[in-house]
This record gives sequence, structure tokens and C-alpha cells, in this order.
Amino acid sequence: MKIILFIIQKEFKQIFRDKSMLRLLFILPILQLLILSNAATFDVKNIRVTIVDYSNSSSSRTLIEKINANAYFTDAVFVSTTQAGIERLNSGKTDVVIEIPIPFEKQLQNETTTQIQVLINAIDGATAGVQNVYLSQIVQQFNQHILLENKHIVNNQIMPNRIETIPSFWYNSTLNYKTFMVPGILVLLITMLTLFLSSMNIVREKELGTLEQINVTPIKKYQFIIGKLFPFWIIGLIILTIGLLISKIVFNVPMLGNIVLVYFFTSIYLLLILGFGLFLSNHTETQQQAMFIAWFFIVIFILMSGLFTPIESMPKWAQNVTLFNPIRYFVEFIRMVLLKGAGLQEVLPNLGIITLFAIVVNGLAVWSYKKTN
Repeated sequence: MKIILFIIQKEFKQIFRDKSMLRLLFILPILQLLILSNAATFDVKNIRVTIVDYSNSSSSRTLIEKINANAYFTDAVFVSTTQAGIERLNSGKTDVVIEIPIPFEKQLQNETTTQIQVLINAIDGATAGVQNVYLSQIVQQFNQHILLENKHIVNNQIMPNRIETIPSFWYNSTLNYKTFMVPGILVLLITMLTLFLSSMNIVREKELGTLEQINVTPIKKYQFIIGKLFPFWIIGLIILTIGLLISKIVFNVPMLGNIVLVYFFTSIYLLLILGFGLFLSNHTETQQQAMFIAWFFIVIFILMSGLFTPIESMPKWAQNVTLFNPIRYFVEFIRMVLLKGAGLQEVLPNLGIITLFAIVVNGLAVWSYKKTN
């Protein structure tokens, strides 16, 4: 036990002696959480609209006013021809071109259907779909406005009852996308920092030649591993604490669940990540190799974690691959606990899988670590 405490004390001294390491551990996660949480959003806003109004009528102006009044659209730019609008679309100066035909108002007054043409830049298919939904909702509101205005024309007819929907949003009533993203980004930062630091730590000992000196000492394998990785386990919990404080104070993320459960899950998760870092360090000789291999895996973990792309939208084979992705289970867990107030029973499957992964990975890491007496 004294040997383990001595190694832990030595590691902490080495960490705090390196000023650049301190900035990496405490300042960068704060900046990354603040920047990424504001930048990583799928909200479609500031949609640039170009309008070709051939009608120039009161009805067309009403429709245009409804588009301009929508918070997701910027003030519309008017052009005289459809071709001019298409040129703006091709040059990337606009996202949507709306063409209102000449008989627009006349057809509305005669109670016949009318059409408008909407051209959308669909390079990003998901964004184009959202833009189409926004415009469809505006047109639907415009239709209701027209029906109310023309009600006196159809007084002799029995008007159908209108069905009104009143949505009730659970877990994120303000529809703030940061509420959804911040917990996932916090998971990402904890994983990246602890994985990179643990994978490069032992490799650094190899480069300096001190690992060979340690290997010929009476220090046992488990004592060395615990002593080397325990400081990064503590640092991971400190990063979690800082991240939770920023999430609550800066982004007002609701924390409905048990915070103790979050720390308990993170403690086991960190054992998994640190064990994986140790496994990588056992099979690399330089810090550059360790960093490259760790980055290779972390990119795959991030893209297939459900943080940015819903797992349900992935192909079936990709969904099966995500079953071996530890970040997936942590992202699901922290969102369930913080946003939904889930308890131990609801997150028990995630906890069980992470525990199993931690046992297997750490077992492989210890087995692959070679120490000669």
C-alpha cells in the first residue's frame, strides 16, 4: 500500500510540476465546453430567402410578411425573375427561392387552389428538410388566415370544426438545443482527456528510459498500474465536477436525477477508459504512436456514439457496431439522468454493460503489460 501511495504522490507532483499540463487539464476543458456547446447545434436558423413576387398583391404581401416575421428566416431579398433567384441559389447567396405566380390572389378569391414554387438548396438534406417544414407551417398559417377572411362568403355552408393541437414538450420544454448537447459534449471531453493522458503517460516512461528501471524494482505489476492511473481517475472526476458546474451555471441544464449516481457511473466508466489507454500504451513505443492510435479510436467512438447523429438513423450494421462503443452508453446515461431524472433501475443496463467492458478491457491491459523482475 505504501508503494502505491508513493507512486500516486510522485505522479501528482509530476503533473503539477508541468505548467502546460495544468493548462491542458483545467483550462482547456472549460473553454472547449463553452465553445463547443454554443457551436455544436443542429438548429436551423438565419435561413436566407429570395422572393420572386409576380403577383404584387395584398395576399402575396401578407404571405411575405409572415415569412419575414418568422424568427428562423432573415429579411427576404426580392428579385424580379425566377432565373435571378436561381442564380443566387447557385452562387450560395440564398438558401430558399420562393416564386409567387401572377394569378395568386385571384385564384384565392375564387376559392380555387393556387400554388407557389419553392426551390431549396438541398446539399445538406437534413437542413433542407427542416427548411421545407418551416415554410409548410407558414403556408398552413396563411391558409387559416385566408379562411377566416373569406368566412362571410361561405356563411351558408356548414364549416367543419377545426382541430387545434397544443403540444406539450417534455424534458426540454424550451426546445433549447444546448440542453441536449451540453451533457454529451461533457462526456466527450472526459473521455478524450483521460484517454490521451493515460495512453501517453506510460509511453513517456518508455521514452525516458525510466520504465526499464521501474521494471527491475520489487514493485509489483498491479501496484505500478494503480499508482500510474489513479491520478488520472481523480482528474476525470474533477473535470466532471467542473463540467457539471458550467452546465448548470452557464447553460442552465436541468439536473433532475441523482448526481451521486452520475459520479458512480463515471467512476466505473473512467476505469474502462484508463484501462483502454493502458492497453494502447502497452503496444506503442512513442507518444506520437499512442496519440495517433488513441485519436483513431476516439473519432470512431464520437461519430458512432449518437452525440451528433441519432443511432436510430444509422444503418443496421452501424447500429450493431455501436453496441461496442462505450461513449454511446455514457451519453445515453447522462442524458437520461440529468434531463429525465432516471434512477438506478432505468440505467442499470448501461451500468452493467460499462462494468463488463471495464473488467474485460482492464483484464486485457494488465495481461498485455510486461514486467520483468
